[in-house]
Amino acid sequence: MKVLIVDDQEVNRKLPLAILARRGVDAVAVPSCEEALSLLTHDDAFDTLLLDVSLPGMTGTELCQRLRSDQPDRKLHIVAYTAHAFADERTRIMEAGFDDLLIKPITRDGLLQSLGLAIL
Repeated sequence: MKVLIVDDQEVNRKLPLAILARRGVDAVAVPSCEEALSLLTHDDAFDTLLLDVSLPGMTGTELCQRLRSDQPDRKLHIVAYTAHAFADERTRIMEAGFDDLLIKPITRDGLLQSLGLAIL
């Protein structure tokens, strides 16, 4: 598994990187959707995207929608990584094309479950 983490806050990149490294998961983190798009365009090895919804410039929702429309056959698991927890926000996020939702602040178990790595 190769995970791309996108968040403009350094702590929100470092925490999942540390958790995933302990599990032996190959993960890369960037602070913007523009950088993520560049990586995803040039490296098709990423199979999971942990994507902050609220970012300056291109938002995570816009990137998710763009990836879904530009690459409809790509099997990319996209997890919304957000503090937006109200029911109407969750509905709007999922309707944008995300596969799962991970609410900040995260826990190790929540992260692993959203990526399909949870130990039952």
